[in-house]
Amino acid sequence: MTPREIVLANLEHASPPRPGMTFDRGRMNDVVGCGPGPSPTYAPRRWVEGEREFYDDEWGNLWVRMAQGSQKGEIVEPVLKDWAALDGLALPDYENPSRYERMREVFAADDQNRFRLAYIGGWVFDNARYLRKMEVYFTDMALHPEELKRLHTLVASVYEAKIRGAAGAGADGVMIGEDMGTQQGLLFSPAMWREFFRDDYTRLFGLAHDLGMKVLMHSCGYNWAILDDLIDAGMDCFQFDQPALYDMPALAAKFRERKVALWSPVDIQQVMPTGDRDLIEREAERLIALFAGGLLLKNYPDLHGIGVAEEWDDWAYEKMLDVIGEAVA
Repeated sequence: MTPREIVLANLEHASPPRPGMTFDRGRMNDVVGCGPGPSPTYAPRRWVEGEREFYDDEWGNLWVRMAQGSQKGEIVEPVLKDWAALDGLALPDYENPSRYERMREVFAADDQNRFRLAYIGGWVFDNARYLRKMEVYFTDMALHPEELKRLHTLVASVYEAKIRGAAGAGADGVMIGEDMGTQQGLLFSPAMWREFFRDDYTRLFGLAHDLGMKVLMHSCGYNWAILDDLIDAGMDCFQFDQPALYDMPALAAKFRERKVALWSPVDIQQVMPTGDRDLIEREAERLIALFAGGLLLKNYPDLHGIGVAEEWDDWAYEKMLDVIGEAVA
């Protein structure tokens, strides 16, 4: 089977010969990925003040991060400070076909017949919470539900444009990201998820499927309470970096029953940062034993941000190769 066929077989629980592999640094990789290109009308700003780095995003938010710390940071100043500005909110232009030219070229140039994945950014909750700032956004859910739903509709329209652009570039799937949980549970109730998000998710996932693409979603935190809702909405694959937050045998059983896949590294919170080789290798083996048949394996891209040495990351990768019987070409 080709790398693309192996990934699809895992996403569909169609008896793949091995898990999909998605590793950087010249290691085994069954996926070729690309995101939309830069806007022709937006010029990013970035500057350093002491130990802090400031930068803006295409929505108009201002961010800050520790210059030597993690890659993303936190919102300092959201663009939508007052609901009175909602009607005049300027949306990023992702309908511009020039933004998908590079994606089309990358996919067309791949000579390994890999799965073509379009990285299309955050998602409805991810962007909306930043536009209002997190703590304000949660009060909006109680105090301004109609305004919030209007904002979600606007954000969803941006992702509809991204989905259509990705399909036009030849993508096999789209990758989205929503961190919706704490270590114990959701940031909001399942009932609130159904009220504020279900319809947009279902419509957008359906659009991706209608255009012949799979939907893969990153989400940190413990989201067990809405996994079935997400699957009902059309989710094909969950990208969890912290699978050990869950009862992993129960999670594997649910995914087998519902025919959805897991895309995951060895847990980046409880396992990888320990530097314990025996533990890391055992967990790599356990991950494959539990989820084989619907599994994509990966590394975490920001090892520095989680205090993990490349050598520790290689221990996980090499154990995975041993288990699946593959060798680096």
